[in-house]
Amino acid sequence: QVQLVESGGGLVQAGGSLSVSCAASRTIFSINDMGWYRQAPGKQRELVATITSGGSTNYADSVKGRFTISRHNAENTVYLQMNSLKPEDTAKYYCHALIDGYLEVWGQGTQVTVSS
Repeated sequence: QVQLVESGGGLVQAGGSLSVSCAASRTIFSINDMGWYRQAPGKQRELVATITSGGSTNYADSVKGRFTISRHNAENTVYLQMNSLKPEDTAKYYCHALIDGYLEVWGQGTQVTVSS
């Protein structure tokens, strides 16, 4: 099993940047799919970005060109760099890992608030 701990959330003005990190309790080298999801109050959790162990990425249309996901296996960490933030990006951001194609692991989340 692996535990995921997010950090780096906070308050930022619209147009600003923020980076959030997801630290895993063990090596992520063998975890093929890792990613970030977010959930705003009253809304369903939605995919933000995913990255495979080979470095292939996938982004929600709403964040393409503004967010960048990366993973550093040696550090057991996945990052999400968020630029040109908008108030609608305000949400709790969750780190996610899909292990062996079926076991889902979630972090506790980190709050990102974008003021207008």
